[in-house]
Amino acid sequence: MPSDPSPEEQKKLDAEAKATEQAEQAALPYKWDQTIKDLDITVSIESKYKGKDLDIKIARNALKVGIKGQEPIIDGELPHPIRVDDSTWTLSTSATGKDIEIHLDKVNQMEWWAHVITSAPKIDTSKIQPENSKLGDLDGETRGMVEKMMFDQRQKEMGKPTSDEQKKLDILEQFKSQHPEMDFSNVKMG
Repeated sequence: MPSDPSPEEQKKLDAEAKATEQAEQAALPYKWDQTIKDLDITVSIESKYKGKDLDIKIARNALKVGIKGQEPIIDGELPHPIRVDDSTWTLSTSATGKDIEIHLDKVNQMEWWAHVITSAPKIDTSKIQPENSKLGDLDGETRGMVEKMMFDQRQKEMGKPTSDEQKKLDILEQFKSQHPEMDFSNVKMG
């Protein structure tokens, strides 16, 4: 049975995997970047082209980007659905020509994409270092959930009860004070 790689070997394997991934991504005819909520793609083309020369179709589960009369630059299935009404494309002038900039709004805004289209090489989404989001950026319910998780994590680290365990203890204490005649010496909390 093979043993797990040592930390040094793992570091080397990770570096090799990252180099391979970067080479695969650099070979793509587009650049792309993502946040947990959306995905941005940039396709560089010659400056002679105008918006009317482009063939761009953004669908819920597919993307096609190209120049009319030519093989598409991107044409395939998206790995996850997008919100078509909130997704856009623009054509802008760049230092080397023009860029088609495509913005895709993810339906599930809690997942990282491994690739833009399913036929493209994948990236290792477990290695993504998300930008630090502030609790204030979250909606009320999500924020409350995250704050509770953070509180419970701190409590566990200090060997103290989590908020749910504390709630049970408080209820038990309240019940004990209402019923002093009862024996609670064998109560087990679980």
